[in-house]
Amino acid sequence: MSIYVGNLSYQVEQEDLKQVFLEYGDVKSVQLPTDRETGRVRGFAFVEMGTEAEEAAAIEALDGAEWMGRNLKVNKAKPREDRSSGGGRRGNGGGGYSRRY
Repeated sequence: MSIYVGNLSYQVEQEDLKQVFLEYGDVKSVQLPTDRETGRVRGFAFVEMGTEAEEAAAIEALDGAEWMGRNLKVNKAKPREDRSSGGGRRGNGGGGYSRRY
């Protein structure tokens, strides 16, 4: 399980975030998603800690804490939804109408 960290400053870097979470235990990974078009940080991240106890300590200490001028939102990450099914356009590709012959 990983930790969701939201409301991050757009100036944050992966190493900055890792250093903050190292205070609460072993940091296995930090994922800092960026916008595909601009390359800019999207304002949230996922941090994976060594143990659940370390995760709980980090969440308890950092949720609502001010860092880099922002109040962090820190909680257990929810499982990612499967986006492969549903969504998108379906049908005959005829622009939303059907022809009668």
